[in-house]
Amino acid sequence: MLDDRKAAILSAVVQEYIETAQPVGSGKVSATPGVAVSSATVRNEMAALEEQGFLTQPHTSAGRIPTDKGYRFFVDRLRDLEPALVASDRGRVKEFFEAVNGEFESTLARTSDLLTALTDCAAVVVGPNAAVATIRSTQLVDLSAHVAMVVAVMSNGAVEKRTVEVATELNPAIVDDAGRRLAAAVEGKTLAELQLDDGGPADPLLTAALVALREAGRDAEVYVGGASRVASAFEAVEQVRDILTILEQQIVVVSLISDVLDRGMRVAIGEETGVEPLAECSLVVAPYTIEGEVAGTIGVLGPTRMDYSQALAAVAVVSRRLGSVLGEG
Repeated sequence: MLDDRKAAILSAVVQEYIETAQPVGSGKVSATPGVAVSSATVRNEMAALEEQGFLTQPHTSAGRIPTDKGYRFFVDRLRDLEPALVASDRGRVKEFFEAVNGEFESTLARTSDLLTALTDCAAVVVGPNAAVATIRSTQLVDLSAHVAMVVAVMSNGAVEKRTVEVATELNPAIVDDAGRRLAAAVEGKTLAELQLDDGGPADPLLTAALVALREAGRDAEVYVGGASRVASAFEAVEQVRDILTILEQQIVVVSLISDVLDRGMRVAIGEETGVEPLAECSLVVAPYTIEGEVAGTIGVLGPTRMDYSQALAAVAVVSRRLGSVLGEG
């Protein structure tokens, strides 16, 4: 624990560095509201904070910058204060969700864009997994002599569409019959609960439709927005490439977010992410719920000097509104 003066000085350094990305000197800190001590005292306290691992000095003559430990102290203290969005951003979120009327997938994709606009970070929205949503209705659509499309409307508003091909020649009567049997067999179940014998007597089209739906439920959809925002925060080309590569790998993104939540965290700073290329990044996440059940997750990824107050507030508000809107759908 830090005493009140050290805590105030550390918070001032973190906030100033977040705003300027420049090492912070004692003179700047001493002029910060809430510090109210001389530059000499600030210098001594900053030296002590450096010894304790909260600050580091990149150059002998320069000011100091926060370490991951310094950011962690700042974030933990910040979370106790429950930061809120400014009125204009709250209005933007309200207008966004009041105007939502598109497909489930487009809502999630646009939500990632909203988060990017609010935080200036890369945003990730992980769609509901198959363990939560049940199948509300299904339909088989005759496309050609050997091809049909299976459509499943989920309880959370998602629409799963898969094209299936069978050796048997199809006609409208065969497709309609398989469609009725499919609906009777799967409605009310999750995609993960489907069994290949759910439809009764063997039917190539019915079997193909069941296989397609089961495969649709294996992976949660991931929507990433604003990847260029986090990339622009770093100068090293190789580092930027590594970060963008991670954001392009859905399974890595989902595993990263799941791991952070499993550890009981909402903010992972630097090496806390457990992913080496993200050692200079931070991740702020929150689950969203549909009808009281955790359905998916949203989060923002940015440099460790991200605006944590804005990120925490944005993720908290958007996760609540997203879950509410999807639940109504």
